Amino acid sequence: MEGRTLARIGAIVFVAFAITATVIEMTREDDPAPIRPAPALQPPADPLRATLRRCQRLGEAAASDAACLAAWAENRDRFLGRASAPAAPSQRGGQ
Repeated sequence: MEGRTLARIGAIVFVAFAITATVIEMTREDDPAPIRPAPALQPPADPLRATLRRCQRLGEAAASDAACLAAWAENRDRFLGRASAPAAPSQRGGQ
C-alpha cells in the first residue's frame, strides 16, 4: 500500500470514531446529581463533648479531675447504650 492510501484510511477511521463518539455523547441521558438540602438547624452543642475536649487538653492531670472522670463515665454509658450508672456501688449488708 502506498503511504497516501494509508493516510486516507487513517483519516476515515479517525472521522468515523469522532462521529461515533459524538453520537454516543449526544444520546446519553444526563442524570443530574441529587441536590442535598442544607441542614435547617445546627444540632445543639453537646456539653459532654466540650468537657471531653477540655479533659483531652489536660493530659495526665485529667486522670485526677473529678469532672473528667464523670464525663468519661457518662461517655462510656452513652457508647454502651446503658442508663447512667449509680454514683456509688451499693454494698449489701451481711451478705
